Amino acid sequence: MQKREQSKSGGVGGGASAPPAKRGRPFGSGGNSAAAAAAAAAETAAPSTLLGPSLHVHSSFADQNNKRIVLALQSGLKSELTWALNTLTLLSFKEKDDMRKDTTPLAKIPGLLDALLSVIDDWRDIALPKEHVKAPRVRNLGANLLVTGFGNEYEALGSNGTLPLPGLGSSSQEASVLSNVTKLRSSSEWWLDEDGLFNLDEEGRAERQQCAVAASNIIRNFSFMPDNEVIMAQHRHCLETVFQCIEDYLTEDEELVTNALETIVNLAPLLDLGIFSSSKPSYIKITGKRAVQAIMGMLGSVVKTWHCAAAELLGRLIINPDNEPFLLPFVPQIHKRLVDLMSLPSVDAQTAHGAQAAAVGALYNLAEVNMDCRLKLASERWAIDRLLKVIKAPHPVPEVCRKAAMILESLVSEPQNRALLLAYENAFAEILFTDARYSDTFARILYELTSRPNNKVAAARGVWGM
Repeated sequence: MQKREQSKSGGVGGGASAPPAKRGRPFGSGGNSAAAAAAAAAETAAPSTLLGPSLHVHSSFADQNNKRIVLALQSGLKSELTWALNTLTLLSFKEKDDMRKDTTPLAKIPGLLDALLSVIDDWRDIALPKEHVKAPRVRNLGANLLVTGFGNEYEALGSNGTLPLPGLGSSSQEASVLSNVTKLRSSSEWWLDEDGLFNLDEEGRAERQQCAVAASNIIRNFSFMPDNEVIMAQHRHCLETVFQCIEDYLTEDEELVTNALETIVNLAPLLDLGIFSSSKPSYIKITGKRAVQAIMGMLGSVVKTWHCAAAELLGRLIINPDNEPFLLPFVPQIHKRLVDLMSLPSVDAQTAHGAQAAAVGALYNLAEVNMDCRLKLASERWAIDRLLKVIKAPHPVPEVCRKAAMILESLVSEPQNRALLLAYENAFAEILFTDARYSDTFARILYELTSRPNNKVAAARGVWGM
């Protein structure tokens, strides 16, 4: 099935816009204006042989060390994990429009994405409270190691510092020590369980949480690279993990949730929610309906970064017709929340404008789905008033005002909506004569409102839902 066009012509001179841009920039690339000016001045004054403020990583590094990176992630050892995560953070980081550093395609490092996801899964197994029912999963990280280096494992095992080093002593001695360690672990499990009542190893939990956040940041950075989009959008384990992090936003680390949400937003143009009901192996029981419910939780959040990203995500997902069966049952709730975002009370004008832009962008794509979506949006309380408010204010970004005007044009194309929209005829006429930028759009709106009922175009739209 052909994908729905991501935009439609605007006015007489309108045209198709470019594909949706990536959200923001990889972590650490932002900064205030003073810092940006200082960096620009330093870069201008520096010799041409220097690389500027970005840390350069040779493009062949990943090729030469790909197996070592994956094995380090799978080892479960704190020192190895730290090295691998720091290395991947540098490999995945890239300044916007920076042509001095090659991207790192995930295809060059087989097994890397699964290894990163195992780090997040390992933390989520620890973070989940005992009272939650959860199916058992085999722990792979550090399963056969005496000590991984996380937290207070030496104290938990009653170590006296005489553990043998690998490769020294007889194999029978090592087997005996390993057997004793296993017994110690099982006997002390009730006292020092990772999520038990008497757990004192908060340091170990904090370290594993930091590793999970770092892994999510790397996955987020990789999602900014076009070479990785297809691989990540078709990787069921990756999608299940990030959606589960979004779903648990009330209890999960905020930075981990933000990274997961931005990863999904970047992959949204290629994402098919039907993947959760496909024959691909499933690691976490996530369904398409549950994924949309997780997005709705983000949309209802009071955190600006989350509800704006969720609105943008819904607008991108609906572009794919294959996602319609999953999203259409939630359209009334989506419309209500998006209309609320257009009039979000905020002391910060930038926050209000960001919420308006995200809401209008999502409504613009939803209004193009079918007649039912247009009818429900027109009947939503305050929807027309707030769309007009965005245009009259006006919003500082002209493209947002143009989309708001075209949403109104889509609504008036349905004969059933004309009775509702006739109440705003004077407001439409006022914009027609006072704002030349949108005069063509509102001229067409007024023509549709005042055209005779037996107009052939109106009759065709009423019958066929054009």
